[in-house]
Amino acid sequence: MAMLTYREAIRDAMSEEMRRDERVLLMGEEVADYQGAYKCSQGMVQEFGPARVVDTPIAELGFTGIAVGAAMAGLRPIVEYMTWNFALLATDHIINSAAKTHYMSGGKVSAPMVFRGLNGVAAHVAAQ
Repeated sequence: MAMLTYREAIRDAMSEEMRRDERVLLMGEEVADYQGAYKCSQGMVQEFGPARVVDTPIAELGFTGIAVGAAMAGLRPIVEYMTWNFALLATDHIINSAAKTHYMSGGKVSAPMVFRGLNGVAAHVAAQ
């Protein structure tokens, strides 16, 4: 059995899904050019290109809403928050858009996606 760090296991899992399904994309702060705030997406933009590994502005509510819309349109976004506490800024879309769409549409529309964030990996990483 291979010995992997959590970071390597997460990257391997995301890459495996992106190889398997062209609809899967990764989006979030510093996931492309910087290769992830904690290097979880290292090498992914080189393999999958900037259309599928997308750097976003520091606007969690905005890019989460874009990801929900992309999921409703047939894509399979993985949304990465630089630190998990930033996801609280996007709770409206996480709870009221992504989680409820299937039920609110009577099962006609869904938003299959993954929200992931880092927590406890470094000291002094609280929000502003």
